[in-house]
Amino acid sequence: MRELSQVVDSLNIKIQKLVLKMQALQDINESLLEEIQDSEAIILKQVEEIESLNQKNNALRTANSLLGSENYKRETKLKINSIIREIDQCIEQLSE
Repeated sequence: MRELSQVVDSLNIKIQKLVLKMQALQDINESLLEEIQDSEAIILKQVEEIESLNQKNNALRTANSLLGSENYKRETKLKINSIIREIDQCIEQLSE
């Protein structure tokens, strides 16, 4: 009987240790989940900032091409041709 009591006590101690480990792991898991959420928010903000900067970059390139910068002569010609086509389409629509 004594051995059985010792086995039960030993099992109780091991179960308590396992419960404590499980609680510690759950706490770590919760903190990691919070960290993941924070990281996702930061990533989303950075993606939005990248998109905004890309739009600004495209606007600046367009402005440079319209100003006739030496680096963007081809783009300038293409943009002017595109604008002329748009104007022609508007004139056609107005004349109908």
